[in-house]
Amino acid sequence: MMILGVRLPWVCRSRGYAYLVLMAKQPKSSSSSRMSPLPAAAISTLVMICASALLGLAFLSMLVHDLDRHTGPFIQLKRGTVHPMLARSQDLQDVPSEGDISSDSIWESPSARFFYGCSEPREEFSFSGVGFPSKANGYLMIEASGGLNQQRTGITDAVVAARLLNATLVVPGLDHKSYWKDNSNFSDIFDVDWFIKSLTSDVSVVKELPAAARSKYLKRNHLTSMRVPRKCTPQYYQSKILPILQKKKVLRLTKFDYRLANKLEPELQRLRCRVNYRALQFTPEILNMGNSLVSRMRQMSKRYIALHLRYESDMLAFSGCYYGGGDKEIKELGAIRKRWKTLHVRSPERERRNGKCPLTPKEVGLMLRALGFGNDSYLYVASGEVYGGEESLAPLKALFPNYFTKETLTTKEELQPFLHYSSRMAALDYIVSDESNVFVTNNNGNMARILAGRRRYYGHKRTIRPNTKKLGSLFLARHEMPWDAFAAKVKTFQKGFMGEPNEMKQGRGEFHENPAACICEKGVGAHSPVDPSGSYNDTSYNYFDEDQLGSYETEVLHAEGEAAAEELPLFSD
Repeated sequence: MMILGVRLPWVCRSRGYAYLVLMAKQPKSSSSSRMSPLPAAAISTLVMICASALLGLAFLSMLVHDLDRHTGPFIQLKRGTVHPMLARSQDLQDVPSEGDISSDSIWESPSARFFYGCSEPREEFSFSGVGFPSKANGYLMIEASGGLNQQRTGITDAVVAARLLNATLVVPGLDHKSYWKDNSNFSDIFDVDWFIKSLTSDVSVVKELPAAARSKYLKRNHLTSMRVPRKCTPQYYQSKILPILQKKKVLRLTKFDYRLANKLEPELQRLRCRVNYRALQFTPEILNMGNSLVSRMRQMSKRYIALHLRYESDMLAFSGCYYGGGDKEIKELGAIRKRWKTLHVRSPERERRNGKCPLTPKEVGLMLRALGFGNDSYLYVASGEVYGGEESLAPLKALFPNYFTKETLTTKEELQPFLHYSSRMAALDYIVSDESNVFVTNNNGNMARILAGRRRYYGHKRTIRPNTKKLGSLFLARHEMPWDAFAAKVKTFQKGFMGEPNEMKQGRGEFHENPAACICEKGVGAHSPVDPSGSYNDTSYNYFDEDQLGSYETEVLHAEGEAAAEELPLFSD
């Protein structure tokens, strides 16, 4: 017999069995083959032993329950191990299956209809504007770095840089060497002809250098390459980069990600929006497959949630947090963390208190249920290989059984053209997430920021960001309160993190996440952005410090240790 994993003394397992064992030790009667009755003293002793054992185990049960209530699933015991009772995910009995069916506000913001994207330029900003030079200063070549969405930010800023330099932009090259190891070119992911055509009024763009320039600069290896510092101001480009471009006529800027200041004057910010939200369209092949995934989700339910889970081993290792996996997790994530030689040692407890730990799949599920999404909601999960596999995903799937990914929505044959290209696979997730009724992000990486900004631009579609600083401590105390009280606290803590218009503080934050200069309010007047000053909002949601290169994806690139010996030292990071 087992209670709380502890085996009872053998004498308590079976009254009949104990009787037989005791009688086996007594001499047999010669006059009868029957067993003699158990002596009264033996019965009394047996009862006392069993009662004592049960009382002790009851006390142990109370201790374990109290420990669970006060520490939750992240308790660390000796040598980093986790108590098996606390590490399990089967503690969802108190979670209701139904959602909040009394209101549709969890699916969409009632005030979203009053705002719209507005990125059209003023007349004087176009190429035909008064005072704009008619002759370009040279050709600007860009090498965008990182994964799909980091490259997207680089391409967007490359157009603005070309505008600042009055340069002809060569269609940007994409990163083939770093962590993602995707050899896709620009034309494999984006519609290059549309890109060039849609920017005609803003910047001159060509697919490649003219033949004469290729012969002079590329074949003879006379091309000047450099890397500009991060978040340079327009004045820096015009005072430091422009003279070199005018002298060399062809200039290549490498590792071009976040190389332009976040805050720019409104016309340049609107140019960013025109590039990001209009000019950068996926190829027909990617669009068709992405739209098919959306259609299949819609056939099952008229509305669905898209979750960018981002719970892969590299992300967790970079965070420096602890997720309850004991010695095995500490060893595995610690080995991965050694990639980043410049990362400081962090206290997992402090990181969680400061809200810098992504939620586990189980915690994401509990947050969504507390907000009012029932188990009949359809969930599309955009994710790589989840750390812990099915064991990590089991609680989320138990809470939301209508669980789908691009792999479960397609056949192997349909997905085959995209399988070996991480950027094209990410593009499919991007499309399905963008078209969702509710987008939930569990990280502060590039895809989360880019999609949050796009969804604001196109009507403030519901975008949920976990308030990890408040939710982290709440999850640890979940069993100290009834479910209704827990759900009420989640709803309170999530105010300001639900994608409502004007929910963010003014003055800080990434433009790609909150393109305030490109969002207008109905009834206020044309080209009257919500934040006309050009100051942008603080997300209050940053797992990683801004001085750590802005995002995990950027850190991955630097971990690769790519040499830049050909670059001018003046422009090193």
